[in-house]
Amino acid sequence: MSEYVEVDVDERLAKVRSIFERENPKGIVVVEDGEYAGVVGEKQLMRSRMEDDTKVSAVMKPAPSVDRHEDVRETARLLVEGDVKIAPVYEGEKLYGIVTVDQILETVLDSLDAITVGQIATEDVIGIGETESVGRAINRLRENGVSRLPVLDDDGDLVGVVTTNDIVEFVVRDQERQGSGDRAGDIDRMLDIPVYDIMSSPVVTATSDETAQAVVERMFDNEVSGLVVTPEGADTIAGMVTKTDVLRALTFTEQDSMDVQITNVELLDTTSREHIVKSIEQVADKYADMHVIHAHVRLHAHKEKLRGTPLIQCQIRLRTNEGQVGGSGEGYGAEHAFHVALDKLERNVLEIKGVNADEEYRGQLLRKLGEL
Repeated sequence: MSEYVEVDVDERLAKVRSIFERENPKGIVVVEDGEYAGVVGEKQLMRSRMEDDTKVSAVMKPAPSVDRHEDVRETARLLVEGDVKIAPVYEGEKLYGIVTVDQILETVLDSLDAITVGQIATEDVIGIGETESVGRAINRLRENGVSRLPVLDDDGDLVGVVTTNDIVEFVVRDQERQGSGDRAGDIDRMLDIPVYDIMSSPVVTATSDETAQAVVERMFDNEVSGLVVTPEGADTIAGMVTKTDVLRALTFTEQDSMDVQITNVELLDTTSREHIVKSIEQVADKYADMHVIHAHVRLHAHKEKLRGTPLIQCQIRLRTNEGQVGGSGEGYGAEHAFHVALDKLERNVLEIKGVNADEEYRGQLLRKLGEL
């Protein structure tokens, strides 16, 4: 368990930001009248353009609580589905401490040599050009629910990475340097600066045939949360592997039922986990030779609403014996968004099956020609 920093729900964001800068904690536990209320991580602070006088309750995120005696696999699942890096640990009614993603990975490090980067990395990577603005980077991070963007030059080669942490540090440093002044003008100026000026370079990378153990050790050594996956000896991008991807792999099961994770599960409204699992299984069952190893459904709420129902973005990603396949879509309410994404997923699955069928047909044709 980690020592943790605790603040009251009425604490000002200025104080919380200074705690992150001074103590660099894994996260902060927010309490109300002495009772646990939520957590705050750097991601929440980065996504907030709120003034320093805003109360921390406006940006805190509810995190699942973990029993002190819970096993590692279930704890990993709770952190992944809660989309958090830390969670409070209880012993009965008493807040015992916090558990972090890093602690879980350190505990299981020796067993990660059986997993390769290629099995767990995300292949569909969102990047940004080196001359694009910090403001554009912030929007892309928010819209896609990611914490890092590979930075590309005009030739599409990898030249750096920009993360939520880079942006938070840049904003804090800049504000300290400027002191008081036209705050709105300062922010506008910061948002217009090119990503090139704040990105991390050179990039710490991985290859798809490396073990999860090796890349997690590299993440720890370089104090980063993710690595860009590149082909051996090349500067192009083949994927991204993060600590969360490794954590998600810990929850993969050997059970007959499909292993499905839902990030931001609290956004489910008129639908249920059971319906989502059944719907994905129905798509997979149509193509019997496509075995789904793991499914990940990510929900993200936009501010826009229709008659009180928020606009939801849904992303579905399947890891199968034939590679990764995904689908995404938006709709008002989680159920609508999920089915839009599911339709897209099925079209993409059909495309993979069609390509495979075409290749098989070509192979049969060539064999027949060879027999003539």
